[in-house]
Amino acid sequence: MSRRLLIITGLSGSGKSTAARVLEDQGFFVVDNLPLVMLPDFMQRVNESLKPLTGVAVVIDVRNRAFLTDHSGTFKYLEDQGHTLDILFFEATDAILRRRYSETRRSHPLAAAETVQAGIDRERQQLRLLREAATRIIDTTNLNSRLLRELMLDFLGEEHGTALLIVNLESFGYRYGLPPASDLVFDVRFLPNPHYIEELRPLTGLDPKLREFVLNQQACRDFRDHLDPLLKFLLPHYREEGKSYLTIAVGCTGGRHRSVSIVEDLAKSFPDANAVLRVNHRDVEKG
Repeated sequence: MSRRLLIITGLSGSGKSTAARVLEDQGFFVVDNLPLVMLPDFMQRVNESLKPLTGVAVVIDVRNRAFLTDHSGTFKYLEDQGHTLDILFFEATDAILRRRYSETRRSHPLAAAETVQAGIDRERQQLRLLREAATRIIDTTNLNSRLLRELMLDFLGEEHGTALLIVNLESFGYRYGLPPASDLVFDVRFLPNPHYIEELRPLTGLDPKLREFVLNQQACRDFRDHLDPLLKFLLPHYREEGKSYLTIAVGCTGGRHRSVSIVEDLAKSFPDANAVLRVNHRDVEKG
């Protein structure tokens, strides 16, 4: 399975951690300081457990010494496996790096008992070939955290052709209250309630039998016929307004049957292939 893989690397203190947090906020599965030898096996396991559209970002730098001598073969292997690989190399001027280390009072990973500058010089030399192989070099000399975040979002917009939008699909029960962070709320208590059917009452919307009962109701089919065009209309406008997160909450009485069925069905055929979906059934385990 082909998957988007970003390698975040570069000089210590150049903003790699900030970039990784941005990627995580945008729905990427992010791992920090993964040993390079484990990367092929890690990607295989990722393919087995994550949804196909979920991107992966791995932070690898001089803390992983083997990375400096054997990165090209591993990257070629991953590309041969069909993964789309980009290497983002972060750097800054020596003066800025020294200032950042002074402000944070951290020690440079290659400085040991030497000066920070000595560590920077050694790191630049060790990363020279990797810098030459980078897909994109990002100089953070004049970037604060906010500007670096905007740069990363622009990069993701270029790569994906549109700004990423993380959509949280959440089922809930009205008897337990509305989810406080909801942007769009849909009340599906108008649908026939499986609670009153003895053989269906113990099941939840995660069970195919219960879900089939809910989804085959004419009222439910009509609801979905109206819901999909509405979301197709709304989502591009949310993106244009710069919204990164959107929570769509679907509620029924107890949050176990109808709302769970609708959310599960919506997740399987969401009307926006570019959205990153997260599903949560808040009240499905409640009695």
